[in-house]
Parts: sequence; structure tokens; C-alpha cells
Amino acid sequence: MSSETPELAVGDFFYEDLGDGRFRSTVHAQGAWNPHEQHMAPATGILTHVLERFEPREEMRIARMSLDIHGLIPGGEFEVRTRMIRPGRTIELVEAEMIGAGRTCIVARAWRLITGDSSPVAVVEDEAVPGPEEFDRWDGMEVWPGGYIRGLEFRKDPQLRPGRGLVWLRTPYPLVDGVETSSLVRLLGLVDTANGVAPRVEPGPDSWMFPNVDLQIHLHRSPVGEWLGVQAQQTYGTDGIGLTSAVLHDVEGPFGRSEQILTVRPAPGA
Repeated sequence: MSSETPELAVGDFFYEDLGDGRFRSTVHAQGAWNPHEQHMAPATGILTHVLERFEPREEMRIARMSLDIHGLIPGGEFEVRTRMIRPGRTIELVEAEMIGAGRTCIVARAWRLITGDSSPVAVVEDEAVPGPEEFDRWDGMEVWPGGYIRGLEFRKDPQLRPGRGLVWLRTPYPLVDGVETSSLVRLLGLVDTANGVAPRVEPGPDSWMFPNVDLQIHLHRSPVGEWLGVQAQQTYGTDGIGLTSAVLHDVEGPFGRSEQILTVRPAPGA
């Protein structure tokens, strides 16, 4: 099977579980930059799902996800391999490697920390934002191609502008067919969309490309619900490198932040 015509699973979900750490993506996981690749957002979701289930401990939770993209993420069948890098009584570092088309696509590492009662000193400096019910449905993301973007519902703050703004999003599709996943998996599987909600330039064959090569997510609490609020800002430097930063919200308020480093270059037709 050619890498440009992957054999996809069929159904209203992102992934089919083939067993033994193998999965197959559907068109709903299709990326925006190439039709035969997966979008990094649902790929983040499946890696989070696997790591959450790897040697779990009830008293610990994922506090940071760090994902490095080694290249194009091919659609279709792939494998996820997990390992414990740094075991510990109160701190652990675990890793998941996605392998597709015979090569490593993504390496994800998660710090799991012991939980406890820190409510006497708890404070959040990021301000809460209006929830999704405050905004109208938005179809502005239709400028992006790909099955992943087409399957999302968006609501936007009217003050959204190129380079900065607030967008809420959710998906009607489960991550894995027939499997109930947590809010953490559901919302982290949407975070990579931050790079496309307020781009400084409109994507297109005669414009610019700005794909990210990583995704870093820090969580000061566990998220809840199905809506992800992305308060994003995008910066382009002068030497072909950029950065997308976002405060992440759920319906209860801010729960973390994300960062994506970008390679900024003219599109092939520009």
C-alpha cells in the first residue's frame, strides 16, 4: 500500500484498536498539510490515552505532555510502544513512541506527579474567559482542509484577529471505537488545533506554511468536559521560526498552557 493511499478504518471515530498496541486511523484523523497524513491533534489524543493506561497509579496524574514530531504522521495503521523511563515514588517519567510506515513518527513523554491537597495555597493567575455558550457557531476554520478540521464544532470570540484570540472547540467523535476515554484524553486530543485558530497569515498554496515540530502541554489541574477553550497567540520571527502559545480552558476555567515551535516557510506554490 502506497504511503499516499493509506488503508483507513471506517466509522465515526478517530481510531480503531487492532490490539497489541496497534491502531488504525479514520478520515476524521486526517491532517491539514497533506491528505495522506494524520493531524497531530488526534495523534496526541491516542498517545495520551495509551500513556494514561500504562502502569497507572490512582494517586498520580499526568502534569506535562511533551511531544516531538519526527516527521509526517502517516494515516492508516501504526503501532504505539510504551516504556517507563524514570520510575519513582512521587514522580515518574513515561514514554510512548508512535511508529508508522516503518519509522518513528512521534515520541511523547509524560511526567506523572503525586497528587495531594494544596487547596490552602491554590491560586490561578490566568483569568477565566466567557464559555462556549456565549458565542455563535463559527465556520472560519473551513479554510483548513482535512477530515480532522471538518469534524469539529467551533465557537469564536468576535475579537479574534490574525495572530491572537479565543476559540472554543469540541468533537462529536470518540477517540477510539467502543472505548470510553477520559476528559484529559478528549481535550488534549484537541490542543494541537491551537496552531490554526488564529494564524497570522491565511493558509493556502500561494501563501505561507507554519507547521509545528513539537507540542508541549503543562497542566496545573485535570481538565473536565468536552469543550476546549484555546486562548492563542502566534508569533513569527524573522529567520523562519515561529511560536504558537495558548492558555487552555475548559468550562470550569483555565487548566494549563501549550507551546508549539513552528517552521515558517513559503508554501510550494508561493
